This record gives sequence, C-alpha cells and structure tokens, in this order.
Amino acid sequence: MAQKILVIEDEEGIIHLINLYLKDAGYDVLVARDGADGLALHAREHPDLIILDIMLPAIDGFEVCRRIRSWSKTPILMLTARGDEDDRIAGLELGADDYLVKPFSPRELVSRVRAILRRVSGSQEPAEVPAPKSSTSARADGESTLHFPDLDIDLLARRVEVQGREVALTPTEFDLLALLAGSPDRVFTREVLMNKVWGYDYLGDGHTIDVHISSLRKKIEFDPQHRYIKTVWRVGYRFEAKARSSANS
Repeated sequence: MAQKILVIEDEEGIIHLINLYLKDAGYDVLVARDGADGLALHAREHPDLIILDIMLPAIDGFEVCRRIRSWSKTPILMLTARGDEDDRIAGLELGADDYLVKPFSPRELVSRVRAILRRVSGSQEPAEVPAPKSSTSARADGESTLHFPDLDIDLLARRVEVQGREVALTPTEFDLLALLAGSPDRVFTREVLMNKVWGYDYLGDGHTIDVHISSLRKKIEFDPQHRYIKTVWRVGYRFEAKARSSANS
C-alpha cells in the first residue's frame, strides 16, 4: 500500500504543487485546508506523515502540531512563509521533525518526505547505530537494546524507558538518541548529526539540532543536575554512558 501524506495547507497553488509531486512519487495524498479539518483527518486516517503549514485559518499550525503531539508520534514537516528563526524554533520545540521555508523546491520537499519516512518505516536498520563497546557501562541485548543506568533504548521497537517508564519521543528525537547512545563518548558535530539523522545533506542550521537535543534532554534526563548528553563547546554533542552533573556539561 502507498504511504499516506496529510497536507494541511490553505493556499490552493501550494496544495496543487505538493499534490502533483507527491502523487508522482507514489504517495497517497490527503488534503485539509484548515487546522480543524487537519486534526479530524489525522484522527480518522492515521497518515504516515504530515506536511503542516504554520499560517492556517482558525487553528494555526503551532496549535495543530501541539495537539497532534499530545497523542501521536506521526512525523511532521512544517511549512512557513516566514524566514523568522523564532518560528522555526517554536515549531521544532513543539515536536516538528523538519521544516521548509516558502518558497521551496517541490523536489526538495519530496526528498525530505522520503528521508523522514525511510527513518521511521524501518526500511533502514535501526542497528546501523553501532553497538556500544564493552569498555562502556552500557550493554546491548542481541545488539537491539541499549541499557544505561535508568535508561533503556530498544532500537527495533523504537521504545525508550526512563526508570522503567516509557517516554514518548518524536521520530527525530529517537534517531538522535539512538545515534548518540550507540557510540558513547564519541563526539558528533552538528553537521554529522544532521546528515546521519535527517538522511541527506541537510540545509538547515545548527539551531535545529540544538532544539531537538534540548527537547530530548527534558524527556530522558529525569534529574536536571545529571546529564547523559554532553555539550562539546563549539563542536557538537556526545553521550556519556553514566550521566554526570550538568555542572560539568
């Protein structure tokens, strides 16, 4: 079956363009022209990915994203006519996986859709993340589950537990965590994280990574004084198998 893409957009020209290119790429396309219809379609049709415009009538894209994230991990690609960095960061903080600024290339949009769906559909091996080495305090069961103090990451089920309780991560947050935790103590630059997690030569900026890391920390680091994900100043991030005080981060 073809994967379903829900487009929540109110500009007819953009709807036509997205519809044309996505259908040509083999996807089924559902269209909602405002936020309320988009929420209803999502609940009824369970699409594989959402393309969401920020500037929508009645319920804007930020609120649509917030509501969807309250019950679903469906990947969200946001569209915005604004070049304002604050809008992009706000969308990412609400749980969007990626964004495009209008005007955009429809071929780039299709490329990003494919990359996101490839990550979350399981067509890529989750265990392409290297199993932790025996010298770290983590261990892997059959190279599919990573265990750390108070943190378990099931790579195949894409499930994360903190102190025995499951936490809900977005697809992008999970991929970032799996990559970092799969190679404890390795320093990943922001550029490497972008390319490996997004699956293509990402054209965004470092703030995209920073926002996702910030959201991820809030979900897995139950004690703000102890961190698994360490910031490497002016370089990127690394994962410590044993969380340490944030005073050292």
